[in-house]
Amino acid sequence: MKVKGFSAAAVQAGIRYKDRLDLGLIYSETPAAIGAVFTASVVKAAPVLLGRERLRSGRAQAIVVNSGNANACTGEEGMKMARAVGALTAQAVKIDEELVQVASTGVIGAQLDVTPFAAAMPKLAASLSPEGFDELARAIMTTDTVPKTASATISIDGVEVNLLACAKGAGMIMPNMATMLCFAITDANIGQPALQAAVQSGADLSFNRITVDGDTSTNDTVLCLANGAAGNPLLDENTPDTLKVFTEALHGIFKDLAKQIVRDGEGATKLVTIRVEGAATQDEAVNAARTIANSPLVKTAFFGEDANWGRIIAALGRSGAAFQPEQVAIAFDDALLVENGFGLGKEAEAAATQVLKKKEFTVTIRLGEGAAEAAMLTCDLSCDYVKINANYRS
Repeated sequence: MKVKGFSAAAVQAGIRYKDRLDLGLIYSETPAAIGAVFTASVVKAAPVLLGRERLRSGRAQAIVVNSGNANACTGEEGMKMARAVGALTAQAVKIDEELVQVASTGVIGAQLDVTPFAAAMPKLAASLSPEGFDELARAIMTTDTVPKTASATISIDGVEVNLLACAKGAGMIMPNMATMLCFAITDANIGQPALQAAVQSGADLSFNRITVDGDTSTNDTVLCLANGAAGNPLLDENTPDTLKVFTEALHGIFKDLAKQIVRDGEGATKLVTIRVEGAATQDEAVNAARTIANSPLVKTAFFGEDANWGRIIAALGRSGAAFQPEQVAIAFDDALLVENGFGLGKEAEAAATQVLKKKEFTVTIRLGEGAAEAAMLTCDLSCDYVKINANYRS
């Protein structure tokens, strides 16, 4: 898909590895409104600190991103390098460097060498193309096994509006957000406050509802640029109906990418939805689903195809959600395994075990306390996860 007024590119810069795309660029022909969400971690990488600073203007025209080095825990030198990369980008595409957002992913604690950026930037800028987004999606991969993209086309008052996004993430995935980067572009004409609200709410319903391993990164970033090139009437608080159409499309893209991230979880063999129903409050439903989805014991049982519902109810018990154990029901897809707090026997467990053999399934936990519900996406925890992360820096 092409998005009016946008181009992208990726090159092999040799930042950490040889012979792989590792430096990408997104460029808008005109300054664009920006919406962004950054990591909730107290430890923030230099690009995140710089991005938060530049977000205050509400405008951006380019995003430059590298893989292989996170430029995190690098102090003043790291901030200097982030600004230097932004300046090189601005020079290459002839824009104000304050309009450049910088993002990085990779190893934490290693200083970033600006030399490969300086050498690769002219080629990167010269390679910009409306069809370059797929290469960009490959350039941001670290332990990802596949690139992740999603798109949508909507009609706003008869005008065609396009949205396109990519993401990376496979490990160190746990809300709030994850070791993930997401870059979205749209030619929608939308006010910056409305765009920021759509991005924030979209992240809350997607990237903040996933977990692979319970670790939050220093570099998590979601950026969305909207340059208005589609020419639709302005979307803002005064156009609630059309703004809703745009917001739902953006949320749909984010949810698609979030699902792709968990499906590609490091060493994962199963994609699992944890759904909690009948909670007293929304927060309790979310906390219960998150605690179960993030439990190593639950996740290893999924990998072993063991319908060990005791691990699920044990995780539920420490989630902070109010419930009576004798009211709990647990089902794997349509296979009811627990009712009124008691297991339903060998036949029920055998049926649940068959569900566990599937690549994708849902575990539903009913609390019987109220009407609130929430869902989290998770995956199993396999032997390969340990192997991948034991050798990540080598």
